Amino acid sequence: MRARKQPYHHGDLRRSLLEAALQLIDEQGVAALTLRAVARRVGVSHAAPYRHFNDRESLVAAVAEEGFRGMLAALQAAAERAARNKADGLTALGVAYVEYALAHPSALRVMFATELADRARYPALAAVSSVTHDVLVQRVSEAQAAGRVVAGDPQELAFAAWSMVHGCAMLLLDGQMPDAVPRDLAKAVTRCLELGLAVRKGAK
Repeated sequence: MRARKQPYHHGDLRRSLLEAALQLIDEQGVAALTLRAVARRVGVSHAAPYRHFNDRESLVAAVAEEGFRGMLAALQAAAERAARNKADGLTALGVAYVEYALAHPSALRVMFATELADRARYPALAAVSSVTHDVLVQRVSEAQAAGRVVAGDPQELAFAAWSMVHGCAMLLLDGQMPDAVPRDLAKAVTRCLELGLAVRKGAK
């Protein structure tokens, strides 16, 4: 008598699929990511991922969302430590950003993948990326209130700060600064940023 095939049970299929997606991206790049490839890695049927993701792009969006949640936690922790130690919050955020990027390179590349430029299609992703950005905007606003940063639109100044730190992180990830100590370089970049944003003596 032919034995009946037992149904597959997975403790947390969604989490396993996300982890497999990151592994695949790390090894072969974002272009190699497909629902079929991820299912194969987890050891489930090709149809199984569709229980959690409508298509490939929704999987990519979910990976990006997880990445932003991790970055948000890292930035918030850095800001809290800086506040307790009465240290500069912008420096702390800059270093935390670079360190997170280097610790999670695959996630970072997905977080800023061009195919997710229209984040409005994924409300959860749009929300967490916005909150993450707001952490930096808040630190800029606080520095302005304390008289350490020039007046101006905090959103624009935060964008300038993010551009410098993100560029530093990507150069390190791409091996363009092979002899650099990441934390030291992040601090140096942030110090340059602070000098550029600092209130000049005698300025009105």
